[in-house]
Amino acid sequence: MLEQKKLAILGAGKIGETLIRGLLDAHAIDVGNVIVTAVHQQRLDLLQERFQVKGTLSNQDAVRSADIVVLSVKPQTVPLVLSEIAGLIKPTQLLISVAAAVTTAAIERSLNAPVPVIRAMPNTPCQLKKGMTGIAAGRNVSQEHIELAKYIFNSVGRTIVADEKYMDAITGLSASGPAFIYIVIESLAEAGVKVGLPRDMATELAAQTVLGAGAMVIETAEHPAKLKDMVTTPAGCTIDGILELEEGGLRVTLIKAVVKATQRAKELVES
Repeated sequence: MLEQKKLAILGAGKIGETLIRGLLDAHAIDVGNVIVTAVHQQRLDLLQERFQVKGTLSNQDAVRSADIVVLSVKPQTVPLVLSEIAGLIKPTQLLISVAAAVTTAAIERSLNAPVPVIRAMPNTPCQLKKGMTGIAAGRNVSQEHIELAKYIFNSVGRTIVADEKYMDAITGLSASGPAFIYIVIESLAEAGVKVGLPRDMATELAAQTVLGAGAMVIETAEHPAKLKDMVTTPAGCTIDGILELEEGGLRVTLIKAVVKATQRAKELVES
């Protein structure tokens, strides 16, 4: 879908680099059709050396030649970048923003043309092509634009198209979620050490267990509660462990963590 498209990534930090690697590894776009921007020449030199992509310090120069523009900067920097490109970006181009909390409506108001805008929220496992990205469409977006965005983010994992009203919640659950799961993995590994396992063995066991459990939910499409019950045999050891989790409030604590992260996502632009 991107064979004849030119892609500009404005602010090629971790997310931008991840998309470049994913698209190039999947042979989804020709390297000659990718241009990136950064604040410092040193960063551009690194990306050019690593991927052989074009680089420029000018967001305006990058936008002029692009069919698809990925806005990959911090939420607080979005207004500045939009002010630079507002007079250049056209309705024939597609703008994809990965800035948390910035709405498509806010971006559309900053532009001087009815440019199609898509809001996307990827998470860090995209670095290993095992990510999750939520996508929401602005008012000028067509189905073709949505398919283009899905194609881009499918190169680094899975995508889900959602109404924009859900995007802050997606941020709180999916984008912040890996940090919560790392704490779970760390805790399981510590528990393994407590019961006598070497630390490296306990960490591998914990990480693979979480990976496998997630795959079971995705690939079987069964409710997590049903999968939990499959592991929990009568009078077995698992039910005793579950009792401890419930008594310790793990379920409620994780729910509160996502709620709090979602609330914070709504405030990011104002910070």
